[in-house]
Amino acid sequence: MELEIVFNELCLQTSSTDINTARQLMTDFINTILAIKTPSSCKKKLRTQSNFNNLQLAPNYLLVQWRNDQDVDIDARRLIRSLQDKNDPPLPDIADPEIQVTYQGQNTIGIYYAYVNNSLSISLQSEPQWDTSILEVEVTRINEDEEDPLIITNDIVKHASCITHGREHTDWLEEGFKINIENGNEIWNRKEELFPNLEFCDNVSKQLKNIQYRQLELAPVYKTLIELQKCCQNWKSGGFSVTGYPLDESGESEPTLNKYGQERLFTCPDNEERLFERHIKLRFCNWRIHFFPLKPGKVIIGYVGRHLPTVNYRT
Repeated sequence: MELEIVFNELCLQTSSTDINTARQLMTDFINTILAIKTPSSCKKKLRTQSNFNNLQLAPNYLLVQWRNDQDVDIDARRLIRSLQDKNDPPLPDIADPEIQVTYQGQNTIGIYYAYVNNSLSISLQSEPQWDTSILEVEVTRINEDEEDPLIITNDIVKHASCITHGREHTDWLEEGFKINIENGNEIWNRKEELFPNLEFCDNVSKQLKNIQYRQLELAPVYKTLIELQKCCQNWKSGGFSVTGYPLDESGESEPTLNKYGQERLFTCPDNEERLFERHIKLRFCNWRIHFFPLKPGKVIIGYVGRHLPTVNYRT
């Protein structure tokens, strides 16, 4: 089990005035990480950009120099090294073009990554704006079916820059630790146990099994299926509705169904072919889960993956 902590590079746009202040900021940064409570079996991992070591902490004092500074506690320097797995690639400089995340009008890699992965963002408290346990971000997504091609919303990212912030997120982190799924293959193999009210078309098997360990879409897919399971379990009569659940449902436009309806026809476990126009938009990635409400207490999952072609976006 791992906890990803994502470094916010914007916190070092303005460096400290002197080396001693920079050292203290790094001490506070390390204490913040240490204060984040995790199960004993959980490993903390610090995700950073490729230029992390070259970020400037103070004039003529880079982060790499801090890591080799004999006046800094050796255990503190070792801790930063231990939090960074050599097998982990740096955060990509080019984000998914279908989702844009900005903070106070600025493009950002670290906060973006924390948002799409529902991870904890962490900063040095270099400026007052980072003394907060949440960051308000603007999220722009492609809207494939409407006349307006973009959807712009406001959202939040969990954040910490001091011990108090880290402790504020204890309950949220504990909920995340309960999601201990390695990959999509495990979701498929445990589907009867995890989702007793959901049925899955055969084609979903390959779609789920293709989701790899730590792939961006793994957690959103799993969480969405969990919420659909809860919703379906509570569906006793009437039409199926996701109102009251953290699910973003949409249907398809008539022009899209007229042109691409065949691509939404899937063979169900009872060998009947059905049209799966209703779908959930995954919050943290540009994927869709298409479903068909069969009867109270039973929903069929027909497709899991990137959004299917529409009249506006022929993906």
